[in-house]
Amino acid sequence: MRGVRWRRIASQIGRSIAVWAVSTVTMLLLAGILPDFQLQSDDGDSTTRIAVTAACGAGAFGALSAVVWPLLVRLLLLVPALVLGLLVFFLNGSLLLLALRINPTGQGEAAPETAVIVAAVMSAVASATGAGLAVRDDETYRRRLHRLATRSRRAHPPCPPAPGLVCVQLDGVGHDVLAAAVRKGLMPTLAGWLATADGARPTHRLVPWRTDWSSQTGASQLGILHGSTFDVPAFRWYEKDRGEVMVSNRPTSAAELQRRAVERTGDGGLLAVDGASRGNLFSGGAGEQALVLSIAARRRSRENRSRAGYFAYFSDPANAVRTALSFAAEVGREIGQSTRARLRRQRPRVGRGGLYPLIRAFATVVERDVVVAAVLGDMLAGRTAVYADLVAYDEVAHHSGPHSRDAEKVLGRLDRSLALLQRVAEHAPRPYRIVVLSDHGQSPGETFRARYGLTLGDLVRAGCGLPVPRRAERTRSGAEARAAVRAALRRPEENGARHPAAGGPDPIVLASGNLGLVSFPDVPHRMTREEIDARHPGLLTTLANHPGIGFLLVRSERHDGVVLGAYGAEIPLAALDDDPGPLARFGPGAADAVRRTHAFPHTADIMVNSAHDPADGEVLAFEEQIGSHGGLGGAQSHPFLLAPRELSTPAADGELLTGAEDVHRLLRRWLGELDGPQVPLTTDTAPERAA
Repeated sequence: MRGVRWRRIASQIGRSIAVWAVSTVTMLLLAGILPDFQLQSDDGDSTTRIAVTAACGAGAFGALSAVVWPLLVRLLLLVPALVLGLLVFFLNGSLLLLALRINPTGQGEAAPETAVIVAAVMSAVASATGAGLAVRDDETYRRRLHRLATRSRRAHPPCPPAPGLVCVQLDGVGHDVLAAAVRKGLMPTLAGWLATADGARPTHRLVPWRTDWSSQTGASQLGILHGSTFDVPAFRWYEKDRGEVMVSNRPTSAAELQRRAVERTGDGGLLAVDGASRGNLFSGGAGEQALVLSIAARRRSRENRSRAGYFAYFSDPANAVRTALSFAAEVGREIGQSTRARLRRQRPRVGRGGLYPLIRAFATVVERDVVVAAVLGDMLAGRTAVYADLVAYDEVAHHSGPHSRDAEKVLGRLDRSLALLQRVAEHAPRPYRIVVLSDHGQSPGETFRARYGLTLGDLVRAGCGLPVPRRAERTRSGAEARAAVRAALRRPEENGARHPAAGGPDPIVLASGNLGLVSFPDVPHRMTREEIDARHPGLLTTLANHPGIGFLLVRSERHDGVVLGAYGAEIPLAALDDDPGPLARFGPGAADAVRRTHAFPHTADIMVNSAHDPADGEVLAFEEQIGSHGGLGGAQSHPFLLAPRELSTPAADGELLTGAEDVHRLLRRWLGELDGPQVPLTTDTAPERAA
């Protein structure tokens, strides 16, 4: 044992010397290239003295990066995460200037802007050198990643030998999209798991599942983590009893939804015992949380560690520089891709200017890097249950399309993240079963506004006989990444919780992908069809007969609830199984999904689902998205579940998991099979699908 320990120490010393030597050479090369960076006096110095100056400067910079950088990041905990990202280069350059100042040779100087470049290059080279030397040393690789584990975990007893469960959510990736990506060779890691080549034996099974009517992260992830999707009719909806608009990716709304789910199910969530929640809208009851939206609205404290994941990651200067460089590259990539789409007059297309390049880079680089690093730390710390959300694909697919080349490239990068998780699992203190799943898919199609020149709100106002603006206003996108960015920046929540029309006679029209919700705020209850017809005789007919509308759901005094369609179609909810009417185009399960939503206390006065073409799977989004989700129609309702074959079959032959609550119960079952934390299945959740 003593000999092994000394060999490790010698190996570490050797690597440190090698990194120092490479950093020294890098500094010498940069001094020869950059005019404002020099390592000698104006009168000139010998080659030996210049080399010694470079070696001392590289050593001082390395020491300061190892010691001072984490302290600087800790002192900047009050700085928004994205602001910290912008400060990365400035702080790194400042450390280099300090290293030159304390250089014992007394030589070396650089202009501030040059110091930023030199520091970035040296950090990147040092990181690459260290990683390259350690690539064959599994123990070193493990120790390097183990630094990402939470400090408090060190005081915990050793983890049990039973396997743990890691669930990675690829936000917005539909079952068919994933299967096609594997067939095309875009995701070699998953292809290996499914053994689609070389005749290998598959280690995982891939199955689809079906969402509720509200096919979006707020409903699906709440159901998966907390076992209840009850009373979540859409991504955003108006609650008459509170006079407020609920938005799934608003921190205060997420916290309220989580509170309601816990109250309904009677337990803390899927991750309540030794769990970690990373990058999610909801905590799942986890004790370890990072980048969790439902706690982002709270005042920062020891109990609120949502944003701590950013700083745990950025405390390593190599991580900070690498991610900052990748962030800048992704911004440039998006600008180039959007410019090409505009020059080619690509259709369908939505605006991708303004802050979108930064939001995309945050979702595809910063959020991915930080969440993956946090999961690596969880695995190396031996936690029993981990659930993480990667939003990169969802954000890009909204603006580029779910089948676009841009989105396919994102899938390839996500596959590499999964490969890293698989590799680290081999060095974890306990075995892990890695489950990959999605919360919904995305359906392609142009926007309602682009096709018809008006928004759903304009159409509703016209049907009510109200004035319609000459120019249709855009309905803003509600992608999950935007909320994560706002939380990272600590910006006020987008839009006030109280809608400007609350309490007045004008209708409130909200959009959730291709699902629209119309509410009359001055009527305290959910209006019936008869009441709506008496107040606005032409509204329901206008909506139902519009070619961009697939069907409507309204309450009825005579039939409890009815589905309305074109040409006077009116089908009572109780008769949908025999006569689906306009729901026939939306496939199996549509009638059950509509009936369940009808029973929610906060279902809107009029629920509007856009038209759907089964031939190409297209829908018409009421938001500015050419890849959308939130309602019924196409791939958005068919996410996937990819699980190891060591776990029991998700469902019986011929059956399909229906709704996120089914997925929640399945994950609980698997935790029990792994002899992990025995999270009891509450008696309240099982009957909920009939509620």
